[in-house]
Amino acid sequence: MRHVKLLIALLAIAISAGCVEDKSKMAKKTFGDDLAFLRKYTDVVLLSDGSGNGQVAVLPKLQGRVMTSTAEAAGGLSFGWINRELFASGEIQEHINVYGGEDRFWIGPEGGQFSVFFKNGVPFDLENWFTPAPIDTEPFDLVSKTASSATLKKDMHLVNYSGTVFNLRVDREVRVLQHDEAVKALGTTPAAAIKMVAFESINKMTNTGQNAWEKETGLLSIWILGMFNPSPATTVVVPFNAGSEDQFGPIVNDAYFGKVPADRLVIKEGLLFFSGDGQYRSKIGLSPQRAKSVLGSFDAVNSVLTIAHYNKPAGVTDYVNSMWELQKQPYAGDVVNSYNDGPPEPGAKPLGPFYELETSSPGAQLSPGETISHTHRTYHLQGSEADLSAVAEATLGVTIAQIKSALAK
Repeated sequence: MRHVKLLIALLAIAISAGCVEDKSKMAKKTFGDDLAFLRKYTDVVLLSDGSGNGQVAVLPKLQGRVMTSTAEAAGGLSFGWINRELFASGEIQEHINVYGGEDRFWIGPEGGQFSVFFKNGVPFDLENWFTPAPIDTEPFDLVSKTASSATLKKDMHLVNYSGTVFNLRVDREVRVLQHDEAVKALGTTPAAAIKMVAFESINKMTNTGQNAWEKETGLLSIWILGMFNPSPATTVVVPFNAGSEDQFGPIVNDAYFGKVPADRLVIKEGLLFFSGDGQYRSKIGLSPQRAKSVLGSFDAVNSVLTIAHYNKPAGVTDYVNSMWELQKQPYAGDVVNSYNDGPPEPGAKPLGPFYELETSSPGAQLSPGETISHTHRTYHLQGSEADLSAVAEATLGVTIAQIKSALAK
């Protein structure tokens, strides 16, 4: 969702499917509730850590996405946003099927002369925008699974707006991290009282065709999107590289749906604070010059700290641009994004609501047989604010008190 027209598309689909649920009911759903629901409609691979408390639901028939997870087994809070009404309808939508999920595989770019969502020569409008079936409705093959991991693959054939043909294979592994492994990757040891689930998706894209992928004819990127349940007091935190605009360019792109109001986006030295309350449609994006390899959020209602980490190659600046237009700078795209759902206009219904944390790989300049890899890791931690504050400070560079006060009205 990198452009206002895309959100209009999603909104129209959501409304036609009747996908808006009562928010009080959504807040009461447990992981066990969501798991039982999903099993009515599709195959679920249930992964867990050694304790059995950290659990992750993977859906092979929906591109191996992590639909939701929990830190406290079946009775715990379910973190991923699920579009229950779309599942229950059994319908296949024409432009996109917005099922949800907190780690789902996509491919960029979405717009521009190298888009894989528009056919050659058509206008960049809603009528001509279609999500490629391999990342929307087609299943991934489940290659293998263990108690804590699932490996999947998918062969794809895509054609971009400029007519470039891409033959590729996607290999995707979803892993639940064991406690010691999660602590090492997190870089800090949470207090013993904290409940935590940590998982990662390791996503690889291989050029299986006979021609090299070159900037002049278009590149693809790996794009991982996480959709989470919001609360009235959820704040997204994005650390960034501080410095002058002459050196690093603008700090943030906050004009996707009109400039984000000052009470919903606060910029401090090296930190962005963005509302994830699901009440106001808005989006932010950071360039490779500004983005760091971590972002996160804190839900003060449920006392949940979420950390998203990804592998960001040093010195790489060619990220695909997904704006719906013929572009002067097709490789000046975002590395990380966060989207907050909300009504598109006063009185209208939101799509979810939900909020998103997104990361992307660079554009893949691959010769035949070469591979690009993008790892996206998610942590959910539940506990007291005092215990979570130490983790937030170590990972995001900010205390829980500072997060809570950043957007306080």
